[in-house]
Amino acid sequence: MNRLAALDHRYVWHPFTQMKDWLKREPIVIVEGQGAVLRDVQGREYLDANSSIWTNLHGHNHPRINNAIQRQLKKIAHSSALGLANERASLLAEKLVSAANHREARRAGEPKLGPPSAPYFEKVFFSDDGSTAMEVALKLAYEYARRSGRSKHPKFLSLEGAYHGDTVGAVALGHIDLFHKAYSGLLFKTDKAAAPYCYRCRYNQAKPERADAREYRKCNWECLDKLGQKFSKQKKNCNSYAAFVVEPLIQGAAGMIPQPTGWLKRAGEIARGHGALLIADEVMTGFGRTGNAPGLFACQHEGVQPDFMALAKGLTGGYLPMAATLTTQQIFDAFLGEYHEFKTFFHGHSYTGNQLGAAAALASLEILQSAASIRSRTSLQKTMQGELKGLWDLPNVGDIRQVGLIAGIELVKDWRTREPFDLRDRAGIRVCEVMAKRGVLTRPIGNVVVLMPPYCTTDEQVKQMVAALGEAIETLKR
Repeated sequence: MNRLAALDHRYVWHPFTQMKDWLKREPIVIVEGQGAVLRDVQGREYLDANSSIWTNLHGHNHPRINNAIQRQLKKIAHSSALGLANERASLLAEKLVSAANHREARRAGEPKLGPPSAPYFEKVFFSDDGSTAMEVALKLAYEYARRSGRSKHPKFLSLEGAYHGDTVGAVALGHIDLFHKAYSGLLFKTDKAAAPYCYRCRYNQAKPERADAREYRKCNWECLDKLGQKFSKQKKNCNSYAAFVVEPLIQGAAGMIPQPTGWLKRAGEIARGHGALLIADEVMTGFGRTGNAPGLFACQHEGVQPDFMALAKGLTGGYLPMAATLTTQQIFDAFLGEYHEFKTFFHGHSYTGNQLGAAAALASLEILQSAASIRSRTSLQKTMQGELKGLWDLPNVGDIRQVGLIAGIELVKDWRTREPFDLRDRAGIRVCEVMAKRGVLTRPIGNVVVLMPPYCTTDEQVKQMVAALGEAIETLKR
């Protein structure tokens, strides 16, 4: 065994990994990366088909991001945000606010001509990762609900299969028993509403077809009816929900569950109609991952402007851990007061607004907003869509779900019955192990194999990714 692999076995505890299985074989030890290619300690090359767990946007070793970090290193790597401001964080906050505001949103104090506008982002709170970004939104929404008189005992509503991070508050918003049940004794109670999982929705009367289930579903939007009923019931209890929490357009860790067109907009209207704030978890979906038009964020595809937007993963282009929670002036004002009133937001992180992370994020945003990057993402999305069509010929492919440059391929025993593999069959893991032997790295979510390539991925590399996936799925029949 390679010395580095042996050190890993000796000392490292990996996330979301059954270490008993991990210790049975020599791990792949990554030492280099260039573009969409990773290289291990043995010199073998692999395509990074899940963007290093959904973080890498522009590819590894991108010269513009490298240069931005190197320039910043010559100035300063980090200084505290407690009592001090810094150059890069200030510039990044301005850019994020500009990119995240929907064109119909209106600044506080602007003339109110016509119907009420959407909320307008004005403030950015920096933190470390997706979980902490959600913790910030959760705490702010909780305290705002109390201070504004909306609720004495604020409650939150999220979706079935929700995953919003692994810190205790974020876990409380989640509804995946496999991840969260063990910690139930630590958590506060949150409610869940039906997720629009068209492929396995009990209200969808359509027979299985060889197409994305959203395209041939037969239902009457019962999932939205159920959502409305949740809000109405809570309101009757004289304690309206403080906020509705959602991953817009597609739920990631739930199994890449996409929402049919129009669901997000209507769900947001239901929440607003019942006086709830809207928290958008764009940790995975942000920064162009769900497609280009009309902006960088999933909410913008349906003209939904939330009260909070949580950003992380791709924020720095996949280079450094950094997160941000965007919110409105109205929320911010609820925490203003005299020192002795202690209305301060008592929450923080040692590396808040880190200069190296902010420098990488600014460079990443410049790339994202360039005409060349937009063209490249559009082309890559079409190529990926075309290649995935070939997988419908495989009887163990039940559903292929693509939103922008995110794809989830659900594996089943037989597509005609939608019968799932038992998790003990390790179907998803087995497929990804075969893909690795063919030079393509990704990670499954149960029986769903994820493809989420970096934006620099070439057409040939996408074809290689999908071909390896198809060959790996074929081995399930043996």
